[in-house]
Amino acid sequence: MDLPVVIAGAGIGGLSAALALGAAGHDVLVVERAGELAEVGAGLQLSPNACRVLDDLGVLDRLMPYAVAPRTIRIGSGRTGREIARIDLGDRIAERHGAPYLVVHRADLQKTLFDRALEQGRIEVRLGSEIIEVGDTPDGIVQCHVQTGNILSQIPAKALIGADGVWSRIRGRVPGHKQPEYTGLTAYRATLPAEHVDEDLLSRTGLWLGPNAHLVHYPIRAGREFNLVALVPERWTEEGWSATADRATLLGHFGNWAPGVKALLEKPGSWLKWALCGVDANGPWSDGKIALLGDAAHAMLPFAAQGAAMAIEDAAVLAHLFPPSATDIRAVLKAYEAARRKRVKKVQETAAENGRIYHLSGPMALGRDTVMKLMTADRLSARQDWIYGWTPPR
Repeated sequence: MDLPVVIAGAGIGGLSAALALGAAGHDVLVVERAGELAEVGAGLQLSPNACRVLDDLGVLDRLMPYAVAPRTIRIGSGRTGREIARIDLGDRIAERHGAPYLVVHRADLQKTLFDRALEQGRIEVRLGSEIIEVGDTPDGIVQCHVQTGNILSQIPAKALIGADGVWSRIRGRVPGHKQPEYTGLTAYRATLPAEHVDEDLLSRTGLWLGPNAHLVHYPIRAGREFNLVALVPERWTEEGWSATADRATLLGHFGNWAPGVKALLEKPGSWLKWALCGVDANGPWSDGKIALLGDAAHAMLPFAAQGAAMAIEDAAVLAHLFPPSATDIRAVLKAYEAARRKRVKKVQETAAENGRIYHLSGPMALGRDTVMKLMTADRLSARQDWIYGWTPPR
């Protein structure tokens, strides 16, 4: 009997990996601690590199009714409220890269991946379950001890993939991997009904830059809702890494911003906040027949909008390098790690550098804005080609 690949985590990375490995011919068991797929998180951006993989997985067309393809990214000055630059999206980016740029609610993408996985006869998703122990048999099989309620099962697996997020438990089975660190930045998130904002905001993504803060907003849920994310440097004093936010504290970070932008920030009656924690991609991603994927391996700042995309890319590369006939699975997982590390590290560094640039003040901010104004829309778009132009291996 062919042993399954066991995946810890039914998030975007885990379900993408399950679909890719199932399509490659593996039997797959996905183990997820949550008893149901709740609507955790808010919006995310899916650039063409991610959409190509989703198309290969048979998910993209199913996702489109829940997504929005914004026409542009409008970059503005938070202090003055004036436009700095625009980057073309919509049809232009689809023509440039052969795939769309979408904004979606995280839960809609997860549910679409989940429904697709349930249709594949090779994939089982076990909710309300947890891998509590991992061992090796004398013949090198990975033995996963899975707790589901009061039932403890021993699942022999050909490989174990840790796709269980930034606070991964499977990471502890990869010696030498670095643990998450708080980056000193907090993301405040809120969602509004679309009718609460001006109609022109529902066709584009907004990026507002200011001293030690920036704001991103875009429509989600087929344009029925509006997602706002405000990002600021802060000390984190809460228990845990997410919490209900104090609205006054958030608004205090933007006290010197332009009235129109502040008015937008004042619309939500409540906000949630997340501590932004990162995982250095230079740490080892695999050990023996265990490997990490997505945020478990390389959680990054959201300032390149590539966190979900990198997990989706990971899934495609892993499945490509892992044929069901593989006998040296350790070598397969090392090859996957080697194939992904350089690109992911570069994206991780780009996201961190973007954050520094977004939060400039004084003469440095003036210089940034001047350079952006002088660049054509095509040149601004071309700066992302190395990210958006990535294609999955065939």
